[in-house]
Amino acid sequence: MIPEFARICKRGAGDILSDNCEPLSDTPQLTNSAGWVTITEHTPSQQSRRRKLEDTIRMGHGAGGRMMADLIQEVFLRHLDNPLLRQLADSTVLALAGNGRIAISTDSFVVRPLFFPGGDIGSLAVHGTVNDLAMRGARPLWLTAAFILEEGLPVEDLRRVVRSMAEAARRAGVAVVAGDTKVVERGHGDGVYINTTGVGVVPDGVDVGPQRIRPGDVLLISGTVGDHGIAVLSEREGLGFETELVSDSAPLNGLVEALLTAAPHTHCLRDPTRGGVAAALNELAVAAGVGVELDEAAVPVRPAVAAACEMLGFDPLTVANEGKLLAFVPPEEAEVALEALRAHPLGQNAARIGQATAEHPGLVLARTGIGGRRVVDMPLGELLPRIC
Repeated sequence: MIPEFARICKRGAGDILSDNCEPLSDTPQLTNSAGWVTITEHTPSQQSRRRKLEDTIRMGHGAGGRMMADLIQEVFLRHLDNPLLRQLADSTVLALAGNGRIAISTDSFVVRPLFFPGGDIGSLAVHGTVNDLAMRGARPLWLTAAFILEEGLPVEDLRRVVRSMAEAARRAGVAVVAGDTKVVERGHGDGVYINTTGVGVVPDGVDVGPQRIRPGDVLLISGTVGDHGIAVLSEREGLGFETELVSDSAPLNGLVEALLTAAPHTHCLRDPTRGGVAAALNELAVAAGVGVELDEAAVPVRPAVAAACEMLGFDPLTVANEGKLLAFVPPEEAEVALEALRAHPLGQNAARIGQATAEHPGLVLARTGIGGRRVVDMPLGELLPRIC
C-alpha cells in the first residue's frame, strides 16, 4: 500500500514517473512484513479494499504484502492491540522493572521442501528469530522451539532437522531453553512445522528502529538479494540451472554487532525476508514518514539469480532473503559502516544503494538503468509461497 499518485503521473505499479509527480497527502501506515502490520490512514480505494477482506484465507495472506497487512489489521490487531504490540518492528523491546531492556520475537516456519541448498527448516528457524532480535540491536541469548510433526515423518528426517538447529544455535551463540512437540494425523501437516521464540538483551545506548530514520540517511545493504527465495523455488520445482543456487540463510547478530561498533548512530536495521527489499523499504518509508530513493543498478544481484528472475518473470527486489540486512545510517557514518560490513564474512558484497529523502514521503522510487524512475511497490500477495 503506497500513496496514490495523481492520475497523470501513475497509471499502475512500476510506471515510469516524471520528476514533477507528487504523492497525495493520504499515506497508509504499515510496518513489518516479518510479522505485524498496521494501517492508520487510507485513500478511498484502500478503505474499499479493507472492507472487502476475503471470507477465506489464501496463500497470499502469509506472503508479507498488502493481503497480509489487511488480514492482520482487520483480525489480529483489531482484537490484540496494545502499546507494546504497536512497536510493529522485527521484535518488541521491553523495559525491565529494575534496569535494562530485552527484545522478544516469535516466528513460525513452514518452508517447503524441508531441505534446500544452503539450509533447511531447522537452521532457518534459528536464523530467522536470531535475525529479528538483531534488527533491534539486541544480543540474542535464548530460544524456545515448538515442533508440529506429521504422522509418518521419518525419524531420521527429524534427527537431521534437529541436528541442523543445534549447529545453527551454536553458531549464533544462543541456547534452546524450552520446547514443545505435537503430532497431527497423516495428511494434516507437511512433515515438520517449527515455531521459535527468541529473547535477547538490548545494550545500553542502542536504539534502532523505523522511527529514527531521517531524510539524508544513507541506505546500505549487506549483500546480494534474492538468493534464498530463488534457491528454495528451484529445489521445490526441480528447476535446473547451470549454476547452483544456494540460500543465504545465516545468523546476522555478529554482522550487526560489527556494524554498530563502527557506526553506533545507525538509525534503523531491517532484514528483507518475505516480500524482499521492496516490501521492507515500503514498510520503513511509511513508518518513518520519509521517501526512499533507490539506485536500482547499485543493488547487488548474483548473475544466476538475475537470470532465474528474468526467466521466471520476478523482480529480484521482491524475492525473499534470509541472511541480508538493510541499514539506514547517518551520512557521516556511511563509509565506516560500509567498511565494517564488507570486513565481515557475511557482508563482503555490501553496497550503498540509496538514501532517505523528505520528498514523496511513504514512497519508494528507484532510479532505473535508463535514467528514469519507477515506483517500487509493496507486493500484493503470493509471489513465492512457503519460502520460510
